[in-house]
Amino acid sequence: MKKNIVLFVLFVLPIVAYLFFASGVNSFTKLPVITPKVADLGNWKSLRGEQVSLDNKITILGFSGTEILKNRGNLFNLNEKIYQRYHGFKDLQFVMICPLGTEKDITNILDAFDDFTDVSGWHFVFASPEEIQTYYNQLKLVGKLDANAGTPNVYIIDKERNLRGRNEEKEYKEGYNTFHPSELSNEMLDDFKIILYEYRAALKKNHNATKQL
Repeated sequence: MKKNIVLFVLFVLPIVAYLFFASGVNSFTKLPVITPKVADLGNWKSLRGEQVSLDNKITILGFSGTEILKNRGNLFNLNEKIYQRYHGFKDLQFVMICPLGTEKDITNILDAFDDFTDVSGWHFVFASPEEIQTYYNQLKLVGKLDANAGTPNVYIIDKERNLRGRNEEKEYKEGYNTFHPSELSNEMLDDFKIILYEYRAALKKNHNATKQL
């Protein structure tokens, strides 16, 4: 009996522990809604002159601020940790809301990305700082934009335009800080996988599974 316990502790328990931690997924089976039905982007135009919509897309949404060139490392972190891994999914888009006047800075950043990344999944839309603040306010978040109409946080918006995150008091999370690569690799990646699992499960249930997700 004692021998069996020793064998269990030495061999089975470490494997169970490894599988638990390696799964890297938080306790939610469905990622909670933080803010339901956020507004769409309206008539704001992108750098390519396109009208970008949040409808029917999983969107990683961010607010660049006027200091985007100074803070470009945040975008590089997001690009490396999340975008390059998942941008091939047709139902996914990365959208940054930027102040008017930063178009040249965005172009310079995209030119740098283009050396090692397919940038077709990146969308930068432009509005006045006042419009950006109004749009951000309706997200009803705890965090605030800085004086430059930006934030290092990015947000997960589902296909129904619900902002998703963690709503339990001990681990409340409405956005993911792009300044910290570890937060993108851990919390954000965990939560993003849950969103993908939700849609894949729904497609499978409806016998409509595609390669889009």
